[in-house]
Amino acid sequence: MKNPIPSRLPILLAAFFLLATIMVAGWGAMSVRAQSDDAEASADAAETPVFVMPRSGPFSPETIAIPNAEAIAAWARSAHSDSSAEAFSHWDEEGEIPTTCATCHAGVGFRDYHGLDGSAAGQVDKPAPIGGVVDCDTCHNPNLSRVTEVTLPSGVEHPVSGGEAACVTCHSGRSSGAAVAQATADKPEDTPNGELRFINPHYKVAAATNLGGYGKIGYQYPGKDYSGRFLHAKPVATCASCHDPHSLEIAQETCLTCHQTGNPDDIRISRQSHDGSGDTAKGIKADIQANAERLMGMMRDYAAQVAGTPIVYDGGSYPYFFADANGDGLADQSEGRAVAYDAWTPRLVRATYNWKVVTADPGIHAHNPVYALELLYDSIEDLAGPLGVEMETLGLLR
Repeated sequence: MKNPIPSRLPILLAAFFLLATIMVAGWGAMSVRAQSDDAEASADAAETPVFVMPRSGPFSPETIAIPNAEAIAAWARSAHSDSSAEAFSHWDEEGEIPTTCATCHAGVGFRDYHGLDGSAAGQVDKPAPIGGVVDCDTCHNPNLSRVTEVTLPSGVEHPVSGGEAACVTCHSGRSSGAAVAQATADKPEDTPNGELRFINPHYKVAAATNLGGYGKIGYQYPGKDYSGRFLHAKPVATCASCHDPHSLEIAQETCLTCHQTGNPDDIRISRQSHDGSGDTAKGIKADIQANAERLMGMMRDYAAQVAGTPIVYDGGSYPYFFADANGDGLADQSEGRAVAYDAWTPRLVRATYNWKVVTADPGIHAHNPVYALELLYDSIEDLAGPLGVEMETLGLLR
């Protein structure tokens, strides 16, 4: 019988080499896996990057730590990101946002206006697509630092820095007292003029009201002095000093640094009563509201008694002021549509404009209460003359 060993030797050698190969490969894989685990451990030890790709799934997004997650969540709940709001959905039927509106009603329009997208600065080159909001790149664009001043509707070139450029650009309104002065110049004060229309400063004009007489958003009556920018204590210097830049909520802790309450509605900066009530315990907001309501009442009286056509205001319908010939408090109708007011006099145009400036900034009691009270007082005083009202009897203080 032949010895079987020599015939099996090649098989045994092949098996040995195969086993060795498998073991080497396993050791290599273990080594690579160990190195990978070490690298992952090091990555976990370091700060988590802003953008994270999960290593494997399934996974839940909320379990992935992103440093700016809170800021994103706050922004998502804010008015700046609400694409269904009128400020961003007004043009949905038209299919595009016109160039005159795109600067502030779409992030892409804002970048176009300031040339952050490489286009020429100072104009919007084309309509913006609908659906846009004040997105992250509006305030965090790396080129925004190149914007060092913003031209206000009054023509004043106001210096800005950083993200403040976005706030000032979009919260300065669309008109100014200069436009009112130009429209009413050289016209009889109390004679209705078919060329006149209501001049709208626009909405949420906080940046302009904060700048007061320096920014000149209000109609400033000749011979009167007006307060300039409303300055708080030194740490309160920009919009973000009081407003969270993402949620837009007011940081009440900032108010409490100097005031007994963190609610701006309850803060009073004057020891005098400006609305004739004598009540100095309430917030200054109440004085401003009372004088705004008084001005509205005098505007109605003036329209009916002096201009000859009663007026009614509807803030939800353009052009906001309508004729009310029968005095029933409702807009007259013609062919199913409200009749726009057409008995404007220079005096009425100025008063309605200032009333709208004050009421278009719901936070004016914090942004610049002094300027608000000045505009209201002077407008009331101007209407008082033709109405035969003695200002002293009203008990108002400027």
